[in-house]
Amino acid sequence: MKRVVIAFVICLALVMSLVGCTKAPGSGPVESQAPEQPSAAPAETSAAAEPGDAKGLHVVYIPIQTGNPYFDPISQGLQDVVEAAGGTYEMTAADVVDPTAQIPLIKAQIQKGVDVICISPTSVDALNDVCDEARASGITVIMLNDDITGNESHRDACVIGTNYEEVGYRSIEVFKDIMNGEGDFVVISATTDSPFQNRQIEIYKEMLAKPEYSKLNLLEVVYGNDEPEKSLTEAQAAIQKYDTLKGLLCPTTVAYIAACQAVQNAGLEGKVLVYGTEFPNQANEFLKSGVSQGAILWDTYRMGVVAGELCKAIVFDGFEIKEGATFNAGKYGEAVISAKNIIYGGPPLELTADNVDDYNF
Repeated sequence: MKRVVIAFVICLALVMSLVGCTKAPGSGPVESQAPEQPSAAPAETSAAAEPGDAKGLHVVYIPIQTGNPYFDPISQGLQDVVEAAGGTYEMTAADVVDPTAQIPLIKAQIQKGVDVICISPTSVDALNDVCDEARASGITVIMLNDDITGNESHRDACVIGTNYEEVGYRSIEVFKDIMNGEGDFVVISATTDSPFQNRQIEIYKEMLAKPEYSKLNLLEVVYGNDEPEKSLTEAQAAIQKYDTLKGLLCPTTVAYIAACQAVQNAGLEGKVLVYGTEFPNQANEFLKSGVSQGAILWDTYRMGVVAGELCKAIVFDGFEIKEGATFNAGKYGEAVISAKNIIYGGPPLELTADNVDDYNF
């Protein structure tokens, strides 16, 4: 009997000790829950990263398409910043230029739980819902190189190479001078949904309505989908279609090369003039040989670096994106958030046969 009593006392003690460690549903906080805190320790290690230390930072860049060399320096700039600070960088892209092709790529990053998604959008409105989904999951969404104009509320910020409005106005102004103020020309663009190119064309048309541009005649806008072969086909077709053609204006680097090749192939150097956006290294031979009379661009590598520094500032310094705020853009100094949370990478770069050797990218 004594053994039974002792066993009963021991069991009762065990039960009481278990009850004392258990919190009843709906009851107040229990101070003895402190042992659960070690699970928060890893968060202290990563979230408390020192400014400038991107350890744990995961950035993914989604350009418009694969195989387009224009986006390579942008990607390299991003990669250099993120990886130099110890972060993880990835680039992924669709094989075709399509307004919806980027949606599954963005969804994949949401599933992975990355920190920042940088996107060069193929459309101004096709990505609205998936960008909202990404932001709702805690991912920062930054448009890069192009913006989703009119739908800015669906992203956190936009980093672009320069003030593209200035590029558009300057392009048509220089083109008018090249054409000696008169003549028929064709615009070779990217896709019908390309935000940057569409805005450039709007600016061209705005300026063409002015009296000083009245002798310049836009015959047609054609689209090469930013594909070399299709762009070349469109350039060749324009040359064959219009006997009075005097110029080709190209607000895309792919179309610029195609236009130069078409003029060269037709033996029309100096007769059909070419101007547009292009890298110095790509435009070099065409400018020096007289196939092209000028080009304009911006420092795309610098754009990528500025975007990378913004990613670091947001994730690790708690930088709040708002108009007028500034952040450290590394070797490019201080960057400013402009209206609609746009950050400009730098000034436009005008290229001629005389200065093209001054640049190497």
